[in-house]
Amino acid sequence: MQTNLRTVPQPLVRTNQWFIVLSVVSAWITGFEWILVLPLGAGILGLVFGFNPVMRIAKTFLKKATSEYIPEDWEQQQFNQLIAVICLAGGLISYSMNLNGLGHFFTIMVALAAFIAILGFCVGCFIRFQWKKFRARKTVVH
Repeated sequence: MQTNLRTVPQPLVRTNQWFIVLSVVSAWITGFEWILVLPLGAGILGLVFGFNPVMRIAKTFLKKATSEYIPEDWEQQQFNQLIAVICLAGGLISYSMNLNGLGHFFTIMVALAAFIAILGFCVGCFIRFQWKKFRARKTVVH
């Protein structure tokens, strides 16, 4: 039995990660927290409709066929994007309520996770792996 594994080319994932990092840093430097709407909107579109405009634009710059790049698991990317959307929304809501400390907490978490992923360690992947391991153990016990 052959299963189709849905993947995303690594350069598109990296572009999305850089977009998150640069948007958050831009919001911090300028004080214009509304900049967070850009990666938040792209992330929500990706989760709800499977269409991330940042990745779609970046795809036009790929020089090879998408299958020739290192593949990233689509489901894992959706999980990571969910975490990013939660943190970006939490940051934006916190800033709009004048809870700057909480806003900084959320945005630091998402920027740090995205930057660490760019460097090669995926925090979301680790969290998802631990969650799946926990669920498997719980199933075995019951």
